[in-house]
This record gives sequence, C-alpha cells and structure tokens, in this order.
Amino acid sequence: MHGEYKTPGGKLTVVDLEVVDGRLAHVMVSGDFFLYPEEALEPIVAALEGAPADLSEAQLAELAAAAIPDGAEMMGFSPQAIAIAIRRALA
Repeated sequence: MHGEYKTPGGKLTVVDLEVVDGRLAHVMVSGDFFLYPEEALEPIVAALEGAPADLSEAQLAELAAAAIPDGAEMMGFSPQAIAIAIRRALA
C-alpha cells in the first residue's frame, strides 16, 4: 500500500506499507523532507511497525512523535504528515 502527503508549504512525505493480521508491516517512510540525523528515521519507523492498522491519524502521529530521538530535527514534515500518509495508504 502506498500513501503520500505534501505538507502545505513543505515537503512530500511518502509511506509504503503492508497490513499483516491487522497490523502495520514493512513500513517505509521516505520523501523529499529533511531529517537530522538521518538515522532518526529508524526509531520512528520501528514505533509504527506492528501498530494496529485501525489506529486513528492522531494515534499514529503520537506514536511517531514519541519515537523522535532527542535532538533530532524534522524539516518540511512532521509526525502528523507521516500519520496522514499512513491513513491514505490504508484508505
């Protein structure tokens, strides 16, 4: 499944995933955004992996936000953008 979201005035966030037994699987987040350090994406994706596929946009954004490492900088996208792209992929 594939979902995209372009933040107004920002960058494109893309999420590719599968649903296995009602849970998010093989989650990949990409796009033309900036994240420093780049490795900060790994814990965000890990937090989403295995999450129930029926979580709301707000719940998905909370999972992503809670996984952002201290000191990481997100530029041109947000946990909300990731959540929107996931919900679009699942639609």
